[in-house]
Order: sequence, then C-alpha cells, then structure tokens
Amino acid sequence: MTRNLILGAVLSSLVLLLAALSFIWTPFDHAAMNIPGKLQTPNAQHWLGTDHFGRDLMSMIMVGARTSIAVALVAVGIGMGAGVPLGLAAAARKGSWLDELIMRGNDLVFAFPSLVIAILITAVLGAGAVNAIIAIGIFNIPVFARITRGAALSLWEREFILAARVAGKGSARISAEHILPNVMNLLIVQGTIQFSLGILAEAGLSYVGLGAQPPTPSWGRMLADAQTMVSFAPHLALVPGMAIILTVLGLNLLGDGLRDYLDPKLRVARA
Repeated sequence: MTRNLILGAVLSSLVLLLAALSFIWTPFDHAAMNIPGKLQTPNAQHWLGTDHFGRDLMSMIMVGARTSIAVALVAVGIGMGAGVPLGLAAAARKGSWLDELIMRGNDLVFAFPSLVIAILITAVLGAGAVNAIIAIGIFNIPVFARITRGAALSLWEREFILAARVAGKGSARISAEHILPNVMNLLIVQGTIQFSLGILAEAGLSYVGLGAQPPTPSWGRMLADAQTMVSFAPHLALVPGMAIILTVLGLNLLGDGLRDYLDPKLRVARA
C-alpha cells in the first residue's frame, strides 16, 4: 500500500472514530453553556478550550464530525444512486436523444458553481441539514453521471461486450453485469473525492447559516461564530478550521491512494 493510502486511511479513520464515539460519549454536553468559563484556551479540563458561550470545543468538534459526515455521506449516496444509472444509460444509448438529454442536463448543472447551486436550493427550501443534503446530492448526480458515461464508453467496444451482445443480452443487462463491475473502482475513488467536497460544501453552507441549525454543532457554523473573535481567541477558528483541513486532506489522500492501489497500470508503473 502507498503512503497516501495509509495516511489517508489513518486520518479518515480518526474522524470516523470521533464521530462514532460522540454517539455514546463526549467530554461535556456539547450544548451546555458555562458563561463564567467562556473563551478558555486549551487546558487539562477542556482539551481544545471553550467558545464564547463556555461550551466545550472538543465535544462540539466530535458532534460536528458526525453532522458533516452524515450530510456528505448521504449526499454522495444520492449522487451515486442517481448519477451512475444515468451515466450507464447515456453510454448504452450513445448519440441518442436520451444521451443528449442526460449530457445537456449535466452541462446545465455544471454551468453554475456547486456552492451557488447549494445556496440557491437551501434558500428556496429553507435552512437545515436535510436541505443541505438535497442540495449537495443534486450537484453530485451529474458528476457521477459524467464519470460513469466516460468510463463506460471505452468498454462498449471491447470484445467481451461484443460477446455478451452475441449471446443475446440487452443493453440494461450488459450494463449491470459487465460495465458496472468494471467501472466500480473508478466510482469508489470518485466517491471519496466527492465525500471530501461534500464536507467542504456542508461547512460552507453552515458558515452562511444555511446548513445544520443550532443547537446542532457544525464546523462551518463554528467558524462563522469565531470570525469576530479571532484577534483575542484564535483557537475558536483554528480548532474547526484544522478539523476541516485534516478531514478533507485525509479523504483526498485516501482517494489518491485507492486510485494507485486499484489501478493495475499505476501499480505496475510505481513498481
């Protein structure tokens, strides 16, 4: 295994562990306010310090991790669940009206920045984690559709696909039994990348007040709350900022490592 894969797996596993642990234990109640103990720097009692309401930052980071992971994971699931079938259908009907319809729809979505689309959707539907999931998931659909179509097109002219056609298999069956298994490695790698982008998008939406709503902690909202206090309490911004950086870095390294590990051509080249 490559260094990127190992380091990415360690960082990603650490975040997942903190998120899972938050369901059964946190150092303090993440919503409990203690005004006399506000703005404490990291110490033996509060490992990452406290915020302007005296809430324990470590507890908020742990609960915020599960919020970010849940939003990004479900959003990627929506993208894959809808985008992959669309991409397979477009590749199977290359040049047809269905292919044109799917790809022009993708172009329409890609014409706008993802965060702008997410802001528009959440502004219409209302702020909240569920609507953030919908917004991020909708943008993931054309990403997976385009990736799947591009990978599938290169397979439709292969000999084993021609043999399946001769055997009397239809396009839908060939896509499910032969095309999809051969593009799954690429989809897994892309999934990790979109997962990291989903965490960034959730943080961005929460930063502008359109993501998870209080009292549910969110890394983006923690950054928004800290922006006016950076000069005298920099740890309020550093803690959630580093959480986002390390999580996204870990997922990107994991995706890069999985690409090297799953792609036989890259394995041979590195060897």
